[in-house]
Amino acid sequence: MRAVVQRALAARVEVDGQVVGAIERGLVVFVGAARDDDDADADSVANKVAGLRVFSDDAGKMSRALADAGGGVLAISQFTLFGDVRRGLRPSFDGAMEPVRAEALYERFVAALRARGLEVATGRFRADMRVFVENDGPVTILIDSKRTF
Repeated sequence: MRAVVQRALAARVEVDGQVVGAIERGLVVFVGAARDDDDADADSVANKVAGLRVFSDDAGKMSRALADAGGGVLAISQFTLFGDVRRGLRPSFDGAMEPVRAEALYERFVAALRARGLEVATGRFRADMRVFVENDGPVTILIDSKRTF
């Protein structure tokens, strides 16, 4: 499972012009499942996101996790994280998991974050979404359960 995590001052996601999820301060997490991912991958990425120390302490050093700093998570499913352009300019998504299983892993990821006491808003799986992020920093972190980068 892969995730791109952005620290945000505020964020929202719209489907058909309607807000379906929003947070104030917190983390926006774009998450995608690979063909061979399983529950352990979803749990691993959720653990990393929940414990990610990207919020400043009183000295201005990034040493606080979301639970310490306060805020929520906006989790957005995004299979395009597996877009492969090594063979040209048109991405291949062969590495992405098929949608039915991917949705189940996405839901497990969201549930794992909520089980850790985090407030989680979501987009809508397989929908055409408009995501608005007011980046803070900006701070952007890449997470991969297979540790490929």
